Amino acid sequence: MTTSISTRSTFAPIDDVAGRLALLTLQEAHDLLQLLLTIAQDGHRLSPQADRLAREIAARIPSEN
Repeated sequence: MTTSISTRSTFAPIDDVAGRLALLTLQEAHDLLQLLLTIAQDGHRLSPQADRLAREIAARIPSEN
């Protein structure tokens, strides 16, 4: 059985990704961080990935205080 992978993508070209990520507001970043932390602490199969991403985001944004 052969599986073909489509080379057609609906994602932004690589050059546009950095510009699009910059559009995330500080509040959205904190909301995303909270969601990732909740998943990381939930024991879900994606918890390790959520924990890793939460650490990466937390290192890049100022605290809410």
